[in-house]
Parts: sequence; C-alpha cells; structure tokens
Amino acid sequence: MNGNIQFKSRMKLLLLFKMIRKDLFKIVSASLIVTMLALTGFASVEPGLAQAETASDTVIVTLNVDTGISITSPSDTTMSTSLGVSTSRAIATTTWNVKTNSVGGYTLGLRASSTPAMRLNSDVSKSVANFTETTPDTPEAWGTVDADTAEFGFSVFSTSTSDVSTGTWGTVGTSLCGATSTPSTALNYIGASSTADKIIATRTSTTTQTGADIVVCYAVEQGSNFYIQSGTYSAWFTATATTQ
Repeated sequence: MNGNIQFKSRMKLLLLFKMIRKDLFKIVSASLIVTMLALTGFASVEPGLAQAETASDTVIVTLNVDTGISITSPSDTTMSTSLGVSTSRAIATTTWNVKTNSVGGYTLGLRASSTPAMRLNSDVSKSVANFTETTPDTPEAWGTVDADTAEFGFSVFSTSTSDVSTGTWGTVGTSLCGATSTPSTALNYIGASSTADKIIATRTSTTTQTGADIVVCYAVEQGSNFYIQSGTYSAWFTATATTQ
C-alpha cells in the first residue's frame, strides 16, 4: 500500500513538474517576444528621431555697383566747305557717345571756350558773331542771316535715343545736319556760350551698353552784303556728361 502511495506521489510530482515547465516556457517565450518587439520598435523609432534633429544657417551675398559715366572723344572736324566771295554757308558735325549706369541718368552740356565761339586763329580779336535767337537761349530755325553780318551756331539731334528733346531742337530730317553745306531746315539752332553749359541731352535712367549717340550740327553763314575776313577760324567746344 505504501508502494502505491509513493507511486502516486511521484506521478503527481511529475505532472506538476511538466505543468511548471510548460508555463515557464510560455513565460520565457513571451518575455523574449516582448524584448524583441521592444528592441525592434526602438530601432525603427531611433532613425526617425535622429532625422528630426536639424540645424540651418543663412548667408548674405553682397554686390556693390559703382556709379559710372563715360563719353567718347570724337575727332576734330572741319566745316564742309571754305567760305569766300562765292560761297556763304558751311556745316560740320561731331558725335559724342554717352554711357552711364546711374539710376538717375545723365545730362550732357556743351560749352564754348570763348564768346563769340568762332575766332580767327592769328588774331582772336576778330571773330564770327554767335547765332542770335529771337528769344534769347531759345533754339530756333536757322532762317536768313542779316545782310551785314555773319553768324555761327549749333543744333543737336540723335537717331539712337530720345535723350535729345525734339520739342527744343527740332526733328531731324533725312539730310541730318544739312545738305550741300546748307544748315538743316528741320533743326533749331542756338548761339554758343562760354559762361555756362548749354544742356543738349538729358536722360533719367541708365543707358544701354551701346550708349546714346548725341550729334551736334554746326553752321556758319555770311550775309548777302558781308564777307568774313580771310584766314583760318576755330571754335573750341567742351562736352561734359554728368550723372544725375
């Protein structure tokens, strides 16, 4: 009888051991799964957290552009023909090209070195009178010079820009400064000044890189009852371009 009891006790212990081992296996397996899930989850979250950490900075690139202006230096010019006992009119032309990057543009002034502007080289006391306007300092058509005098003046135009006022200086015709030594009838003329610049062109913005061509037309005429004394005469002009 004791043998049966011992056998039954052993069987109960064996069954209990099996049950404990089974439960323990479940617990260990569950723990391993939880641990793996935790590790896997952390691994998947960690890169996301690392990418969210950013740093940035801003730089400013500065460019300075200096204001500048340039003007060309045209060659000296000779009147289209010599005056004499049978020829009474002559014309000439010079062209200045102005370039500027000034936001306010530029003005171009023209000034003679003397008054009157055209003087005899060998004796500067002898000269050709300046063109006389009906309204002082207001350009007008050349017209006819008084019979007993001679006059020298200039006009302005441009075919490359609107910087020259056609309302002031006239609208250039196909003959430009004139034809066959006769001053253009489409332009308005004025006498030169040696005391102040005559503003001949103005602009309120930058030019293009090709610039603006400003053409000055010179004209001289002796009256029907007057001869200019023979000799060589010269007029010196200075053109000054100024930024605005």
